[in-house]
Amino acid sequence: MKRLLLLFVFLCSFSVISQEQYTVDGQSYTLKTEVEGTMTLLWNIIDGEYRYFVQKDGKINELKNSQLKGKYQGEYKDVLRLLTADNPVPVDKVKLTLVSLRKYHDTYNALVDPNYVVTTEKVQLKTRLGVFAGMTNYAYFVNPDNTLLPQAGVDFEIIDDVKLKRHSMVFQFRQLFSNSEYDVSSTQFSLNYRFKFVHTERVAIFVNTKISDYVYLKSNIPDPDNDGNMDDAFQGSGGEFQAPFAFGLGADIALANGFITLGLYDMFALNLEDNGDFPTDFVVGYKINL
Repeated sequence: MKRLLLLFVFLCSFSVISQEQYTVDGQSYTLKTEVEGTMTLLWNIIDGEYRYFVQKDGKINELKNSQLKGKYQGEYKDVLRLLTADNPVPVDKVKLTLVSLRKYHDTYNALVDPNYVVTTEKVQLKTRLGVFAGMTNYAYFVNPDNTLLPQAGVDFEIIDDVKLKRHSMVFQFRQLFSNSEYDVSSTQFSLNYRFKFVHTERVAIFVNTKISDYVYLKSNIPDPDNDGNMDDAFQGSGGEFQAPFAFGLGADIALANGFITLGLYDMFALNLEDNGDFPTDFVVGYKINL
């Protein structure tokens, strides 16, 4: 348990490394240093948005790309042209993304400073913590009347925000609660992989794959087929490890300092047999950047 706690603290620490307070136009921001040199690149996620800043000669400018009548204005390119006027670097193909801005800053810094060492795209692990609630018909266990059960849980997500921005691993705890119509409850711990086939600063839509899980189940279904014969009753409790490879869909929508998360999970599984009903497993939650 101590090792798990230390690992959790270690992972969370990635999100606070190299962060300092800066004042820009009278506003205070906590920013991360991405590139340090004659022209320094600073950034962070603020109110759910990626914000980028450039520091040169002691002055900090924000890099913006506002919209006017549906068209992006590209103000950040004008700022970069002005700051690199002493040794011009083309900006036409520069995007307002961390990777593109890093390459641009590296190019300029190497031109003006022969001792500058070009940075490499290092791994930048980010973590998110979320809570969710929803309903499920628990289609991979006997459910005579296709009854929906309430559920709630916690997600701990790990993301590499440089090389694997579309990918993440999620450790999930989930609790299913029994009700008067369906006396089944379940405690689950699972490892999930998510691929974000739509990925923007505001919205991500992903496929969720449940790779492995541990399920502890309690059930009391005396007559599952309602024929009066209780020889086939499901009663008792127990746990087991599974490798379900269950697939579902989800979305993260930026809001304030985090994301609203929506999910329709476990829609089908390669290694589990359903009970004949279409799986209905939906959740709504909120997650924050750690």
